[in-house]
Amino acid sequence: MERPVSKGPPEPLQWGQNFKMPRETMPLSGEAIRLMNYIDDVAVTLRRVLATIPTLTDDERARVAQHLIEAKPNAEDVAHALAAK
Repeated sequence: MERPVSKGPPEPLQWGQNFKMPRETMPLSGEAIRLMNYIDDVAVTLRRVLATIPTLTDDERARVAQHLIEAKPNAEDVAHALAAK
């Protein structure tokens, strides 16, 4: 099987035409990125909590659930603060 013959150098990549980058959002500040990383850390912690729940007794589950409900600030408090102007 013969290889096709090239008809000259390839055309340069035109970022605006061939590869569309979303431009709707502005770059984030370092502080915003840091906060998003904190949120990612919380999500990792919650995954660990979820993975451990099956090992708890019914009493332990109830006590941990109550502790989670009473913990302040919680994710809802943070979401309200982010929504406020």
